[in-house]
Amino acid sequence: QVQMVESGGGLVQAGGSLRLSCAASGRTFSTYSLGWFRQAPGKEREYIASIAGSNTYYADFVKGRFTISRDNAKNTIYLQMNSLKPEDTAVYYCAAGVAGATQSRNYKYWGQGTQVTVSS
Repeated sequence: QVQMVESGGGLVQAGGSLRLSCAASGRTFSTYSLGWFRQAPGKEREYIASIAGSNTYYADFVKGRFTISRDNAKNTIYLQMNSLKPEDTAVYYCAAGVAGATQSRNYKYWGQGTQVTVSS
């Protein structure tokens, strides 16, 4: 059974940092993209970043503030988020899907999400 478990969310002040983690288990993910999405209240889920092999992909709005990384030995991906803004407030999800994909419909496995709240 595939499981993806996020952790690391919380409340942070604007300008602060958080690091999200996502532990994946239940199958081999070496050929998958592992990515991060977020969904704010009343908005659609949006792509943030993904990693496939040694290649990383980012949404334009990240603008160098977020960094995705992967620890293959632990089957875990991370999202380092710096210079956080109130508009970054959302539920953050990790997912596994088609290599290089940036649309949520191409991601098959999803975590339960972790809340990130950025106060002004």
